[in-house]
Amino acid sequence: MNMNKKQKLFICFIIGLIFLLIINISKDKNFNELMPLYVNSNSQFMELDSRKIHFRDEGNGYPIILIHGTGASLHTWDSWTKELVKTHRVIRLDLPAFGLSGQDPLKRYSSMDYVTLLNDFVNELDINEFHLAGNSLGGLVAWLYASKYDRKINKLLLISPSGFSSDKTPLVIRLAKTPFINSFLRYFTPKSFIKKNLKEVYYHDSLITEEIINRYRDLTLFNGNRSAFIDRVNIKSEDYSYKMSLIQTPTLILWGENDEWIPMDNAFKFEDAIENSRVVIMPETGHIPMEERPLESLKIAFEFIKP
Repeated sequence: MNMNKKQKLFICFIIGLIFLLIINISKDKNFNELMPLYVNSNSQFMELDSRKIHFRDEGNGYPIILIHGTGASLHTWDSWTKELVKTHRVIRLDLPAFGLSGQDPLKRYSSMDYVTLLNDFVNELDINEFHLAGNSLGGLVAWLYASKYDRKINKLLLISPSGFSSDKTPLVIRLAKTPFINSFLRYFTPKSFIKKNLKEVYYHDSLITEEIINRYRDLTLFNGNRSAFIDRVNIKSEDYSYKMSLIQTPTLILWGENDEWIPMDNAFKFEDAIENSRVVIMPETGHIPMEERPLESLKIAFEFIKP
């Protein structure tokens, strides 16, 4: 049977699309490729129940542990760390599914899995008391940890934490939850996609440098991280907000006024739920104040954690 012109054009379109997809496949990057860029003299690796956790332990003084958010890594705290190490012992880690900690072979990516991991981590370091700070997903892990191990935490810093349901869901998470489409996320991660995500979490786009884009993309492409991200996003989320009433630790809730990922109004929900807490809103700031406006956000944090 002879094909008509429309059928021929459609077949040519499909062939062209497949060709474009093939040449634009974003290959995974292995540890040896990324090590020179993202491992330094302060980097260490800890084996925790079949997981290899990348972390940095720097400085002296009272310990503070920093936990990053979705799609990020311990590098999101670089600017804070430069100042904090002058007065504190600063410990930051890549959560499994992110950074150079990479994929968990047992796919333990739920919030409570991360809480258990954090407790095993601090026990391995033999730290009994510390300040705890977390951003976004890291903020969720931080307040959940405090609800269970309140006596270990001296001061709790929550930076645009997740924890309440919201009508707004970031595009990358919506895509990762969509069957068939999420399989493309596993193989196609162009720079333009990373840049778009960063524009959602930064208020000032001019601050997004090529170095920042490359870092986020490189660590997204680390072996297994994209599959792990999809696995984590598709875990059924549970509402643990009732546990906030268990937190007695003095808590700072820091939020960017222009947060596109988690609405600023959630700051006051946290304030109502956590007894000994207060809110600070940063104007002209997005979802990651410690990265976008490090000096201003750290000044607020320093005022809160000083003895």
